[in-house]
Amino acid sequence: METPTWLKPAILGGIVGAIATIFVGFNQGGWVLGGSAERMAQQRSVAAVTQALIPVCISQSKADPEAAAKLKQLGALETSYERHEFVMKSGWATLPAAESPNSDLADACADALSKVNQT
Repeated sequence: METPTWLKPAILGGIVGAIATIFVGFNQGGWVLGGSAERMAQQRSVAAVTQALIPVCISQSKADPEAAAKLKQLGALETSYERHEFVMKSGWATLPAAESPNSDLADACADALSKVNQT
């Protein structure tokens, strides 16, 4: 039995079309693999929790008996790393039930407190 002459170009066209669809879908269409989706979901959930905990950090800074002096020191720091370390050492980024400070919360809290100090 002979195959029709149009079969080979049709198969090649289907393969090229499938490869092009996959390429465009993953590069421009927003398709992702399961691992990438999990990683993005984890990053977004950490960011959301951190944003939700900023008021806790700010209230701990206000409850600190040396808050005025510490906030003045925080305002004098120039780099975000120094502000991050200062908030962690001050204990403002340590949640009440936690044993150690939350690094992501320290970054966000330092930014929020720096904005409050500037105004």
